[in-house]
Amino acid sequence: MRDSLSRLGWRMLAYGAIGLGTAGLVVPLLPTTPFLLVAAWAAPKGSPRLARWLWQHPRLGPSLHAWQEQRAIPRRTKQLAVALLVLSWLVLWLGGAPGMVMGVTAAIFCCVATFLVTRPDATPLREEGLIESSDMIRRF
Repeated sequence: MRDSLSRLGWRMLAYGAIGLGTAGLVVPLLPTTPFLLVAAWAAPKGSPRLARWLWQHPRLGPSLHAWQEQRAIPRRTKQLAVALLVLSWLVLWLGGAPGMVMGVTAAIFCCVATFLVTRPDATPLREEGLIESSDMIRRF
């Protein structure tokens, strides 16, 4: 009974993180990647099937592999993230946000953009056969 409750908790955490990460695709200031990493960490403890789905997903899997193996972010992802940060800031500016909000938001966005840009570009490990999904699930 205790084991099944524990697995349920891990599964709920994984699904919740996936949900929040998905919402982060459209909601400014709600990060997608940290929630995806939490889901990848919790899923094997609650649902090996969900973990396999995450690691083998055509859109999510490559980013997980790149981060786990290289602490890298795909170049296209970095470009899109920085563009969305700029767009979000412009929406605030055009919406007439107060100067303090604009300044704080600009500082936060600059820090996030700096972090993203300074990460190495991901190399395609999966196509080269250098890693296996099941190995990643066990190591994560």
